[in-house]
Amino acid sequence: MSLRGIAVARIEWVEDDDAKGEAADVYARWKQANDNRPIPDILKCFSQRPDVFAKIEELSNVLHFSDGHLPRKTKEKIASYVSALNRCRY
Repeated sequence: MSLRGIAVARIEWVEDDDAKGEAADVYARWKQANDNRPIPDILKCFSQRPDVFAKIEELSNVLHFSDGHLPRKTKEKIASYVSALNRCRY
């Protein structure tokens, strides 16, 4: 796969509606905690390893979404700005 002439790795992931077993369980927990939104693609890349998905989600909640030196709202604004600068769709 390429993106504007740059080789891009392709990771196979499980879509929301296709999740079964442990993947369906971690997806359901994520959705319950996030107003039933679809799973972001950045997390779906861990769907082949639901155990890792759960740990990444846990770490992400602590690093990105809890108040600390900066409130969550500020962290999300910074993350959105950096993603826009990097032309990242996440």
